[in-house]
Amino acid sequence: MKKEMKKNLCWLLCLLLAAVGALAGANAIRHANGSVEITSGVIEANTNEKTIGSIYYELYVPAGASETNKAPGVLLLHGYQNDHETNAAYAIELARRGVVVMSIDEYGHGWTEPGLKERGYVNHSVKVNFGEESVEAGTFKKAGGPVRYRIMMNFSNLSFFNDYYSKDEAGGAITDSSCGGIAAYAVLATLPMVDDTKLGVSGHSMGTWSSWSVAAAYAGSGIEPKAVVLQCGELFRESVYSESQSLFSAPIHFNNVLLLQAKWDEFSYFRDYKKIVDDNVLHSELRAEFLGTDAEKTAWNTTFGSFADGSARRMELLYTNHRLTTHNEKGLATALDWFATALGYENKIPVTDQVAMGKEWLVLLAMLLTIGAILPLAALLLETPFFGKIRQPLPSKAGIKSGKAWWKGAVITMLIAGFTYPFMTQLGHGLLPLPEGIFRMTVGNGFIGWYSLLILIMLGTTVFGWKKAKTKEGFEAFYGIGLGTADRKEKMGWGLLGRCAVLVLCLVGMVYLMTVLARALFGLDLRFIWPFFKTFNWTRLGQFCVYFPFFALFFILNNSKIMASQRTEAAYLPGAKGFFNSWWRSALQMVGGVLIIVLIEYIPFFLNIGPGADVLFGSTFGGPFMSLLILFVPQVLVFSVICTYCYRKTGSVYTGALTVAALAAWIVTGGSSML
Repeated sequence: MKKEMKKNLCWLLCLLLAAVGALAGANAIRHANGSVEITSGVIEANTNEKTIGSIYYELYVPAGASETNKAPGVLLLHGYQNDHETNAAYAIELARRGVVVMSIDEYGHGWTEPGLKERGYVNHSVKVNFGEESVEAGTFKKAGGPVRYRIMMNFSNLSFFNDYYSKDEAGGAITDSSCGGIAAYAVLATLPMVDDTKLGVSGHSMGTWSSWSVAAAYAGSGIEPKAVVLQCGELFRESVYSESQSLFSAPIHFNNVLLLQAKWDEFSYFRDYKKIVDDNVLHSELRAEFLGTDAEKTAWNTTFGSFADGSARRMELLYTNHRLTTHNEKGLATALDWFATALGYENKIPVTDQVAMGKEWLVLLAMLLTIGAILPLAALLLETPFFGKIRQPLPSKAGIKSGKAWWKGAVITMLIAGFTYPFMTQLGHGLLPLPEGIFRMTVGNGFIGWYSLLILIMLGTTVFGWKKAKTKEGFEAFYGIGLGTADRKEKMGWGLLGRCAVLVLCLVGMVYLMTVLARALFGLDLRFIWPFFKTFNWTRLGQFCVYFPFFALFFILNNSKIMASQRTEAAYLPGAKGFFNSWWRSALQMVGGVLIIVLIEYIPFFLNIGPGADVLFGSTFGGPFMSLLILFVPQVLVFSVICTYCYRKTGSVYTGALTVAALAAWIVTGGSSML
């Protein structure tokens, strides 16, 4: 074996073994070093006496909990685009303290079978908190468009609300705003090791509406939740539901509700449709009604009411954003105290003694090590006779960019990407006329909307640039833009593309095998707070096949523009210096536009003006795709490393582009929201 191949094989094995070690450490944390047993299963979901599929759950059972020594129980409900593992911090810390925890994948998420459509939808929406709307003021209005748009417009409309809100004249209805939580709670309450007089529920974002729905459904049942913890929740007036809307026709009463309020929440729902969270929110009539006090007496971080009769209320202000609330140390400590007091058990471990983030960092490390292993595996395979034919020299230096020419192209690329992002992602997310039986991934549709426009722009500029370049000396046609071969420069390299696709199948296949191994050995995905890489079921694999072509075309054209057409002298420099000088240029162009939007979104927010998208464009363009930015930027930076490495190694853009396209499509389709 050649020396170079041995070195790459050594790197590959070291990275993968280190990833397995990190996963083992993360697994020890989630099991509290053996004192918590974690199992999984499914619950059959029914609606209108019809079985609609299974709900996936994971169950955390602390040592000592048994039929003769019953423990408190808590149901955890995740947010939009998340899955059960997003609740890991709460599950780990509650289970360490003796609580049985059930964490589910809600409708349309993770491995749960029923789609988000089973939540139901109606043809109207409310643009303020429920109970404060007005037809005359235009805050209660009709909502048309695709099904996915109406579902999202109805997220804060709950199935226990009055018919005026939860039904429409066309026969539509909000059927189960708990997204499977009601069915899961029934199972949790009947587990032999659970004390059904000490039950609670907690949810984040979309899961807060699910939590309200579970608590309402079981009001007066004898097993109603004694504590409700809302991680970024929306409030509503009591007038929007009837006294007897529970499953048991009992008056609805919500016991001991804690609201964790993110100071910089990107979603207008969760800051009462105001631009910022300030004293105007704190002292509003809505917040006063929630706390059960006068508006001038409302206060953050103060408990009102009594735990004894279930009237305890508290709003904890957290200096964090929407997505990070799930793992905020202060918020988690407050929730642990709240559950202990409301359910009547003792926290034998101090609430500030938290280990859950250790699990998150170790799983992140495992994910990065696994993705990093793509590089030595690619180098190893490129030394073989079959894949060695992919390697070719870079085009001549005749077409390189330098100085002002490069910066002009880079700035134009960033501006186009950045300023189309808020509009096209939201258009695709809600209103782009896609066949919804085929294109079922809601956030995936947002990216299709954005990518489709950028594809058209790149095709247009490529044709224009092609005509212009043909008149110049040294024009190398398809080869010059990374799409052809050195021996047939004027032809599209279809054979090269096919061989690169096989190589990419091997590279991404290695990542998938590691994901399977992580799940089989440790019950973990490759992720960090947010779902990234999960094993597929057949439905989601089908969705991957639907979305991958769009991602592949986008990244091929994007890499052609950034890596090949915009290549500089640095592309020809050898070693680490050459790589770094090439990488920062490609990274800047790939992520720079989104970074501009990050600054536009968050600088005004931190200055207490409001999130930039809401201030400049309206709340329609805030929310999910703005909050995704903190995940999207580091993700694309990792992608830029892969793309730069592969272009320098092979002389074409196909390997890097197809690899990151597959990873991106996998992230979008592996576990996130599906209709």
